Amino acid sequence: MSEYTENGGAGRKRREKKPPKPITESYLRNVALWYMERYASSAANLKAVLMRRVRLSSAYHGSDPAEGAVMVDAVVQRYCEAGILNDRLFAETRVRSLVARGTSAKMIRRKLMEKGVSPDDIEAALAEVVDQQNGELASAARYARRRRIGPFRLIEKRDENRDRDMAALARQGFGFGIAAKVVDAESPEALEAEIDGADER
Repeated sequence: MSEYTENGGAGRKRREKKPPKPITESYLRNVALWYMERYASSAANLKAVLMRRVRLSSAYHGSDPAEGAVMVDAVVQRYCEAGILNDRLFAETRVRSLVARGTSAKMIRRKLMEKGVSPDDIEAALAEVVDQQNGELASAARYARRRRIGPFRLIEKRDENRDRDMAALARQGFGFGIAAKVVDAESPEALEAEIDGADER
């Protein structure tokens, strides 16, 4: 019987999972650089990523995870001091990205806290990137446009979907006042005019 038939037509054997490598500071630095080349990261998030490697390796090799934790701290500190890891810059980048998607300030705070960013860095990034009041209205409008709700619905469907649209904005962390301004806007143009007017005040 051929390998092709034995593997149900796959034609190749499954790759066996490699055992975790023993933890060294050099190995952790390489993992950290590999991760940061692919993903933006806060210091706390990178530490969590590296600690997962430490726990897997410790369980496999019987080493002391506390020793790995000391090495992780050294690696994270090294890259913070070198400016490769910068929580304030990470927060500003994430805020810009999330605001562009129409994410509320409340939801942005939650997402950044989950990544281990400090409240001070979160608030500074929000202040740098978006004016709180007008920014929220503009973000809610972007979300509504992306989801085609409120003034972006067909006009004949708006009344019957008002509560649903309000709930959708509430689930995204927008307050009642902001949600109502978006959902009850006469048209997309009227909503844009309100946002522009708030810019000028």
